[in-house]
Amino acid sequence: MTDLEAGALRAAYDSQIRPEIPDPVPAGVTVERDGPLVRILGFDHGGFLTYRTLDGLAGAELDALIARQVELFRQRGESVEWKLNAHDEPADLPDRLRAAGFVPEDRETVLIGPVAPLAAAVPVLPEGVRLREVTSRQDLERIVAMEQEVWQADRSHLVTGLEKEIAADPQSITVVVAEAGERVVSAGWVRYLANTGFASLWGGSTLEQWRHRGIYRALVAYRARLADQRGKALLQVDASEDSRPILERLGFVPVTTTTPYVYTP
Repeated sequence: MTDLEAGALRAAYDSQIRPEIPDPVPAGVTVERDGPLVRILGFDHGGFLTYRTLDGLAGAELDALIARQVELFRQRGESVEWKLNAHDEPADLPDRLRAAGFVPEDRETVLIGPVAPLAAAVPVLPEGVRLREVTSRQDLERIVAMEQEVWQADRSHLVTGLEKEIAADPQSITVVVAEAGERVVSAGWVRYLANTGFASLWGGSTLEQWRHRGIYRALVAYRARLADQRGKALLQVDASEDSRPILERLGFVPVTTTTPYVYTP
């Protein structure tokens, strides 16, 4: 993969995926605009700030835009995530966010891969493990129990969030679990991004004792086949440092990095 091809993939990411607005918008979620910034409210885990470009805002104008978000979420008593990509301008945006009280969390790598070869892969699952598509609240709660064991953190917002997405349009998202007997050992979901050539992959957490056995790769291939069936050509992932090497070996290309900057009143 040449730098030119990686640049073309990043341009497709910027033009087709950003700003990252849910489509359809789940019940209880609202989308507002403040200049070039898109503000999404009503998520159970706080607000979300996204944009394609800040349209050249800099200096005092940019500080004022950031300050308006801080004041709004201070009044609401909610946290908010500003999704910052490494190639966003101006270059001093991270410093301005920190000065306003936003705190950077773990950086992830934005990876893009071609659907067709990923969909054609046939990974071998460990004996006794099966993949299954799920929609029920009971299964979503089982996913959260697995996620909380992996991350040792509250992930309960996923139940309501995924449930609302499925209710808004069951054709826009598919949730897949990997089960060993009655236990969920891994899970991931795929969103089919409307009016784009992309699907995006989420989740992928796997219980420690089930890692390095091909389950994550099998989940990627399964979701790639679902994306292929819907005519999508590319898969996009915001990957942790654990997932990034696996995805690169599968043919995904890093195009930028992304860091959540979170303001908490």
